Amino acid sequence: MQAAPGYTASNGLTRTKPPKVSVIRQVLQNPFVLESELCRRSFPRFIKTMWPEITNDDLIWNWHMEYIANQLAEMAIRVSQGLSRLHDLIINVPPGTTKSTISSIMFPPWCWTKWPWMKFIAVSYSGALSLEHAEMSRDVVRSARYRKLYPELSIKRDKDTKSNFRVQRRLPNGQVVLGGNRYSTSVGGTLTGFHGHILLVDDPLNPHQAVRGNEMETANKWLSQTLSTRKIEKAITPTILIMQRLHQNDASGHMLAKKKNILHISLPGEIRNFPDKVKPSELKNHYVDGLLDPTRMPWPVLNDMEADLGQYGYAGQVGQHPVPPGGGMFKPDNIKIVDSPSSFSQGRPVRYWDKAGSDGRGAFTAGVKLTKLRNNRYCIMDVVRGQWSTDEREKMIRATAEKDGVDTVIYLEQEPGSGGKDSILSSVRNLDGFSAHADRPTGDKVFRADPFSVQVNIGNVEMLEGPWNGAFIEEMRFFPKGTYKDQIDAVSGAYSKLHKPRAGVW
Repeated sequence: MQAAPGYTASNGLTRTKPPKVSVIRQVLQNPFVLESELCRRSFPRFIKTMWPEITNDDLIWNWHMEYIANQLAEMAIRVSQGLSRLHDLIINVPPGTTKSTISSIMFPPWCWTKWPWMKFIAVSYSGALSLEHAEMSRDVVRSARYRKLYPELSIKRDKDTKSNFRVQRRLPNGQVVLGGNRYSTSVGGTLTGFHGHILLVDDPLNPHQAVRGNEMETANKWLSQTLSTRKIEKAITPTILIMQRLHQNDASGHMLAKKKNILHISLPGEIRNFPDKVKPSELKNHYVDGLLDPTRMPWPVLNDMEADLGQYGYAGQVGQHPVPPGGGMFKPDNIKIVDSPSSFSQGRPVRYWDKAGSDGRGAFTAGVKLTKLRNNRYCIMDVVRGQWSTDEREKMIRATAEKDGVDTVIYLEQEPGSGGKDSILSSVRNLDGFSAHADRPTGDKVFRADPFSVQVNIGNVEMLEGPWNGAFIEEMRFFPKGTYKDQIDAVSGAYSKLHKPRAGVW
């Protein structure tokens, strides 16, 4: 048995070791000693033992939990031995797989049973989530079970807050020495004065933030330029990032693109659609019926998740591959082409314009007319598309509005910057007499198309027969990998406006 070391020289305290006493005598004196030592040696066993201290739910154990726990333990062992960092660690797993409990809640309390001096900085996308994890981690240390197994460890009274609590250790001679701490913050939070032996990043981005490219870029910049400077030992301290994939350039994608010394563990929820996304690849041998966790995430559950998340969201959060399987988000064969809508409109139709300034080349300008029917289906009523000069484009938009009539609500996508504002103002003036509005969408085209793709893929969309059908279906079939995206961007904008209040009214 390797005795837990006392304290590193980096914190200015003297390294101490407990006196050598036979294990048998310790067990006779305290029946908890054996369980204490078994948990100290095995992080998975510690998780199972402490599970009742944070939840009343039954523990449903799966192989991936043990694998992740052991990977985290190996990282901590290297830190405890003062060895140079071999790599940082990225773990990508679906939501609902106990990743936060293992990494953010249980990991620091387990490390303290072996190395009480360890300091952690723990980060999540929001302050509320970060504090919730911190509180549960503190509850583990405060619990009666933890105190029985590790009576020498406690939380320092004047350093007992959710955002920053510190442990202390009572030596056999009665002396109390200060230990490490767990400091919690959110992405973008203040880190002045705090450093860690291990940097823990658990879900630095939520799906809503991933849609907003600027928030994702801000998070990546904070992680690489601020958090990275908070290491106690630059050559030793690892960064551990554990998250579900949300975007090609989320924190995982950003780190993988910048660094080479990374151990990347990727565990998609299923391998029927994502056979090449398991890393290390030999872990595929643990999948049962193609499933990561057949008890908690069987096929019916995954099918519901795909319906809720859309293909893009499902590919990222479940498949750990934020590109739709097969390269196409849409299943246009599920669209029924009809001579007339299957029901009357539920409200006013929407015509949404994705504008381009090309003249016979480059991007297209596209205006898609969409309506929601009283039977809760959607009908694509018309598409106008062309490569026009600016003057020709404005004439076509006006002519289309006159053809649609005043009952149709018109939205025009506004490009960023002063030029986009001037252009959209000119277009709205051109539509005097009609209900015309500017729209400033956020996020990239793929995220904006995802909600509408769900309706298409479940067969809830119909399309009026017209000469424009072929080009529209072809663009939809190859989106987002096709050359053009203007029609899909327009229909996605129209769909969003049928659900949301008008924005950007001039």
